[in-house]
Amino acid sequence: MTNNKQLVGYIGTYTKEGSEGIYKFTLDVEARTMSQVDLAATLDNPTYVTVSKDNQYLYSVVKDGDLGGAAVYFINGQTNTLEFVNKQLLEGASPCHISVDSHNSQVVTGNYHKGTIELHVSNEDGAINPASSIVEHHGSGPNAARQEKPHTHYAGFTPDERYIVAIDLGIDKLITYAVKDGVLSEVHALSVKPGSGPRHLAFHPNGKYAYIMTELSSEVIALTYNMEDGKFTELQYISTIPADFTGNNQGSAIQLSADGRFLYAANRGYNSITIFSVNQESGKLTFVENTHTEGNWPRDFRIDPTGAFLVASNEESGNLVLFARNEQTGTLELLQSDVRVPKPVCVTFLHTI
Repeated sequence: MTNNKQLVGYIGTYTKEGSEGIYKFTLDVEARTMSQVDLAATLDNPTYVTVSKDNQYLYSVVKDGDLGGAAVYFINGQTNTLEFVNKQLLEGASPCHISVDSHNSQVVTGNYHKGTIELHVSNEDGAINPASSIVEHHGSGPNAARQEKPHTHYAGFTPDERYIVAIDLGIDKLITYAVKDGVLSEVHALSVKPGSGPRHLAFHPNGKYAYIMTELSSEVIALTYNMEDGKFTELQYISTIPADFTGNNQGSAIQLSADGRFLYAANRGYNSITIFSVNQESGKLTFVENTHTEGNWPRDFRIDPTGAFLVASNEESGNLVLFARNEQTGTLELLQSDVRVPKPVCVTFLHTI
């Protein structure tokens, strides 16, 4: 179990350079330190993991030889250890993103290499069934090296869970799907700036605004969201890196604070987290500052359940970094950067419930 003093987190990794799967760690809120990094599950390339809202299950993408898919683990409420439930696999590369609804009844994955999203319906015991619906995207983008075909990078639920949203880096699109009887059907598509390479999506707590992190153009796209029809409309594009930065940068993760006042976006190459303030009336962003991640290639980060800390994962330098978060200004203060995890990709926490 988790409490407000000892927070439990999980790390998804690439299983190379010594990594064996999913790792567990503890964040001590009073001591303001991270520790107790242990292997929680042996799994091949669990690069993205997510925890159900009731803390009962952890869901992970998984590679198994020439197959790829989704795996489910029961979270032991006393020890926070992971107990394997089941997995569902398909031919070809593994997905890169996984989400679950608030009832643990539907799990959706996004597959970068295939340009698809897959919907799985869950049983009462937590096990997921074979994909009930698979949608394949079509098209390409102007970046010949990265947009030669569709590359779905995100698939998740809208706040009201009426729709599922897919973000496709390869075709510069956000696509909204409705679900009926376990089948996905497209209801709306938004084409964003050609060549921007949209990667991940985060919703504002008020449900009216959403924000896309682009990988190729290193920008955040502010959007309005209409919960009645699932339609998104562009509000703003704003860069996450300085205009004079000429090195290679690839945008990665994005998250808002629980109060919706600040947005955070990670840069791989510029190796930083960019902080923006959010105008609560318009949804538009204003740059606050960039904070270095004390490592190389920050693939992901997560604000902890208390809102007082942010943990970033540097994939190439193999370290987790702990920051204290000023809840009034949004700024970050470095606390710790020496927590070693091989090839960390994704960071998530148990919820405080």
